[in-house]
Amino acid sequence: MLLRVIQTSLKPVQSAAIGLLLLFSASAYSDTSAQSPLAPSQAQKDAAQSVVDKLSYGHYNKVELNDDLSVEIFEHYLDQLDGSKAYFTQQDINSFAPFRKRLDDDLEAGNLEAAFTIYNRYQSKVLARLDNQLKALEAFPDDYQFNSDKRLRLDREDQPWAASEKELSELWAKRLENSMLSLKLSGKTIEEAKKTLKRRLENQRNRVSQARNEDVFQLYMNAYTQLYDPHTQYQSPRSSETFNIRMKLSLEGIGALLQSEDEYTKVVSLVPGGPADLAGELKPTDRIIGVGQDKEGEVVDVIGWRLDEVVDLIRGPKASTVRLQILPSDAKDNSKSKVISIVRNTVKLEDQAAKKSVIQLERDGQTQRIGVIDIPAFYVDFEAWRQGKEDFRSTTRDVARLIDELLQEGIDGLIIDLRNNGGGALQEANSLVGLFIERGATVQVRNAEERIDLLGDPDRSVAYSGPLAVLVNRLSASASEIFAGAIQDYQRGVVIGSQTFGKGTVQSVTPLEHGQLKLTRAKFYRISGESTQHKGVIPDITLPSLVDSKEVGESSLEFALPWDKVSPIRHRDYNQLNIWLPELRNRHDRRLNENPDLVYLQAQKTLLEKNRAIEFISLNEKVRQQETQALEDEQLALENQRRKAKNLEPLESLDDIEDTSDDPQNDAELVESSEIILDMIEVSQKNGSPAMAGSQQ
Repeated sequence: MLLRVIQTSLKPVQSAAIGLLLLFSASAYSDTSAQSPLAPSQAQKDAAQSVVDKLSYGHYNKVELNDDLSVEIFEHYLDQLDGSKAYFTQQDINSFAPFRKRLDDDLEAGNLEAAFTIYNRYQSKVLARLDNQLKALEAFPDDYQFNSDKRLRLDREDQPWAASEKELSELWAKRLENSMLSLKLSGKTIEEAKKTLKRRLENQRNRVSQARNEDVFQLYMNAYTQLYDPHTQYQSPRSSETFNIRMKLSLEGIGALLQSEDEYTKVVSLVPGGPADLAGELKPTDRIIGVGQDKEGEVVDVIGWRLDEVVDLIRGPKASTVRLQILPSDAKDNSKSKVISIVRNTVKLEDQAAKKSVIQLERDGQTQRIGVIDIPAFYVDFEAWRQGKEDFRSTTRDVARLIDELLQEGIDGLIIDLRNNGGGALQEANSLVGLFIERGATVQVRNAEERIDLLGDPDRSVAYSGPLAVLVNRLSASASEIFAGAIQDYQRGVVIGSQTFGKGTVQSVTPLEHGQLKLTRAKFYRISGESTQHKGVIPDITLPSLVDSKEVGESSLEFALPWDKVSPIRHRDYNQLNIWLPELRNRHDRRLNENPDLVYLQAQKTLLEKNRAIEFISLNEKVRQQETQALEDEQLALENQRRKAKNLEPLESLDDIEDTSDDPQNDAELVESSEIILDMIEVSQKNGSPAMAGSQQ
């Protein structure tokens, strides 16, 4: 998304502020009349035709460029520009109506008139609103009392376009009041809040006024390409250069994939073993609202900044410190922000490498040992492999070594932990399956020409033939889903956790005369014939998840390719999991209601879902304080209920919670997965078919 000024989560106002905005609305536009309209270059017009050509015959999804698609491009472009419906009125939209059904013909002809006409109107209105907001801020009373009963809607995406400029002015007045209240609740005085907001608005204005025709062209082309699927993207020459550097080099930073969403910089995912992942405080869906350098540097407000400019601030010399002011994903306003510190570094292979641990459980008077192998990513040292080194590092080689070590330690079962594993080298997922089956296919790949290639493991040797579980979550994607799906299809082990991401497509990059096109060319299918696309892998046994599937995952992405299936591949069933699962689920459900950690996890999930369902935020200071305190009290009560059930001392504050996440014995999901493995051993023995697979080689 381009720049959307002031937050979707910026909230409500009072009549005095409304009056101030209305007072200045008539003169606001005069300040921006000198802004020169942007226009496309000939290179961009030619590139548009090239993109149309390559999408028409090269994309996996065959979509006809016609009037119906033109309407979708039109609506998606408006959504990219003004998804919160804060700038355009219905009158503006009506004036753009002649473009609705001609964009298909325009793109084929390299005509970009519509894109730039709409954008120039958008830019003019954004600048006018910012000028208006700055004037209203200057007149904002220093003794203002936040005691109204007004509320601000958090998400306006599904709302109709405003009927008039007056209606928009009222919305912006509420946004101003909410911004001031949020800053006050975070500890700032009115004077400090005004300075902060003034700096933020001026920065936003500068960035919008400095927009280049390349920004417009890239945004418009992606409004078109993303209708094929969300991973197909046009990249301008500058974006292409950045993308190619990222693919070839290790840039010093924090190891996080970021995207622009409204006026925020949002964390999409963390690089396994990267600085942010190792620090443990930054989470996917968190929003970055400020960046500071070193331990004492000023935290610069980055709300409304261009994504590339935020990234430039976050990058820096290796071993230096960057401080991020973040809003957790469930925070409703900026008053709940916090500042974290991360030491910049490159991601080393050893930081992504698989690691082992052991969980000990007591059952029937005996100590049972369950091995755990945590795989943050599917990796291979390509450089060492190309040089012919026999000891090159890879996921499969490391896991085989760790399995051997765990077997020597006398484990009773094994968990492959793929939580937060976003994928990596496909061949490693393929060969890793081979450590647990004697031989067979692992994944099918169908390309745009509908040809299906079969990948598999030809090696009959097996590294581990005992009871097996695979632990996944919503951030397990791509290669992780191929591995988990194969283990599930072969009934080689039980898959535990939450529904995975659902990334089941393959992209390639096509150079253009002007920029490049990342194009979806193929799709993954399991040996069962089912795609991992959109649906991901559904666990055999489900654990409560704190990740919002409406915000994270392929199914949360607009225009994602659908789930489908091809013919299955004949394969062997290694166990009788389909027979064992009803009993395994019954035992798990009992623990879900009795285990304090699982009860706590389920209660946390319910509380988060309740908080996410909030549609409005109050502009009344006392009400906001009461709501914040009530939420904190409820969170503390849940924690103390868990502690009481475990005979631990209660806490007086959430700040007193100690981080024990590094100890696998304190990981409720790992412990429950271990219990499930022990259940599987008992149930399989009771059914006369022990949970084993082939003979140990």
